Amino acid sequence: MIQPPFRRPLLALAVGLSSLLLACRPAVESAAPQAGRADRPNVLTTFLPITLFTHAVAGDCAEVTALIPAASGPHDFQAKPGDVAALRKAKVLVKNGLGMESFLDKLVQGADNPALKVIDSSRGIATLENTEKPAGDHADGHDQGHDHDHGPINPHIWLDPVRAIQQVDNIRDGLIAADPACADGYRRQAAAFSGELRQLNTDFEKQLAPFRGKTFVVVHDFAPYFAERYGLKAEFMVDVPEQNPSPADLARVAETVKRSQLGALLSEPQQGNRSFNALAGDLGLRISVFDPMETGSEEASRIPATYGAVMRRNVTDLVSAFR
Repeated sequence: MIQPPFRRPLLALAVGLSSLLLACRPAVESAAPQAGRADRPNVLTTFLPITLFTHAVAGDCAEVTALIPAASGPHDFQAKPGDVAALRKAKVLVKNGLGMESFLDKLVQGADNPALKVIDSSRGIATLENTEKPAGDHADGHDQGHDHDHGPINPHIWLDPVRAIQQVDNIRDGLIAADPACADGYRRQAAAFSGELRQLNTDFEKQLAPFRGKTFVVVHDFAPYFAERYGLKAEFMVDVPEQNPSPADLARVAETVKRSQLGALLSEPQQGNRSFNALAGDLGLRISVFDPMETGSEEASRIPATYGAVMRRNVTDLVSAFR
């Protein structure tokens, strides 16, 4: 996949800020009573935010490995024989849930590992239904029967820091159940990371308070949980990144932009969308970035503070788009 030119600087910023955040973070991972033990459980994760949350909770208590390469993400994932072998050896699998990893059930079934514990990080979290677009927006038939259609529930809960705390709690409880020998470590590490997420939410509430009620526009439908948390409205062009927008999609977004008086459209660093870029040019707007963290670099995927660094950059760019 051809990467847009602004992806590399953003990831560099994320890694740089991640290192800074880690330097200030309590070293709870290394304090885990079972750190370095030879029988650490093998924990598989699905895609980037789930990998970051699991690394944060696991610390030195478990061996965490991503099933999906960070650079490809859940929409582009193609299972290989090695993935089945990895699931066969794993003790725990952590997923986002809510249909984000629609390929998993068949893959887990093929692995035939009755001892595998699956942690659904979305358990008990309040969800939002996917937004229904006007009837005319489906005229090209591309939305219907799409391989990556998320279904009736929007799965992008990790972009709301408060719901992310609930995901961390679910991961903590699941790891404790699977590996009670390191329960204290999992609790301490989860508490430290949840504290960082609470601080993120506090900071974002202050930054975004002047823009309550305003609308921003993104390429695909990843932002409703974030928007709801901070009293914003999120408009999108297509349901999932692989879709091509219809003329009705473009007209609807153009009308929204004119009403909202936005200064920029928010694209994704991983997904260059020519129609979206062309629309921005037609409307005389610049393209800014909001990274939904469905993909990233392998290095950044191993640093839990990447989540906070990327989300802070997202909010900075969003404020700039409003102004």
